[in-house]
Amino acid sequence: VQLQASGGGLVQAGGSLRLSCAASGRTGNAYMAWFRQAPGKERDFVAGIRWSGGTTYYADSVKGRFTMSRDNAKNTVYLQMNSLKLEDTAVYYCAQGWVVSTDQYAMNYWGTGTQVTVSS
Repeated sequence: VQLQASGGGLVQAGGSLRLSCAASGRTGNAYMAWFRQAPGKERDFVAGIRWSGGTTYYADSVKGRFTMSRDNAKNTVYLQMNSLKLEDTAVYYCAQGWVVSTDQYAMNYWGTGTQVTVSS
């Protein structure tokens, strides 16, 4: 399984960005998630979704602002990020696992990160 994340960039506070993560290889009933890591901090769960069913899960810090979705035909998941805050600045990673989890160690595959920088 290979995951390729894209869509990061520089945005002003209050703005929006959409991240994409294209998956190749076996996806099936896998669980996809976004994590983020700010400098000097742990890698934290942001959002997750199952390829089948589409149930979504969010960290409290992004609920109501971020929306995760998937396009099964394109094997791609998205993270729409609205009302961005300075504290959303981080490298964002997409990951795939086989169980629903907010724990990075439960994920089996990781994509390259994409930098999101929110400026004031």
